[in-house]
Amino acid sequence: MTEKSSERTQCKFSGLTPILNVKDIANSISYYVGVLGFKKDWDWGDPTTFASVSRDDIGIFLCQGSQGQSGMWISIFVDDVDALYEEYKTKGAVIRQAPTNFPWGMREMNIEDPDGHRLRIGSETSESGEGIPLCED
Repeated sequence: MTEKSSERTQCKFSGLTPILNVKDIANSISYYVGVLGFKKDWDWGDPTTFASVSRDDIGIFLCQGSQGQSGMWISIFVDDVDALYEEYKTKGAVIRQAPTNFPWGMREMNIEDPDGHRLRIGSETSESGEGIPLCED
């Protein structure tokens, strides 16, 4: 093992938690929990300005008024995007694009949160792309 690869092993990356800037943290927590099915892990501050939400192995930090900007994009991978789409339709999620097969081997839907952040949620597929472009507007 070379010295550089040994250093890399000692500094192994083990997780990633995006931080999303939000205008109203209570509203954002409500949307992620009540509509998107996340749970609130904790919040911080009096009044609250920082919080953590999670669903299964995915965690997201929400930060009111700093750290980042509106309109960030996150990719989340799930086992069955179509089942999640049905769940989100009944809960009133802002669905920008229904599940669509793309040529890069993913079937994705596109969800928007109250601050304009986009969640590209998808499952792997062997189906051909549908020729529909990714909704980026």
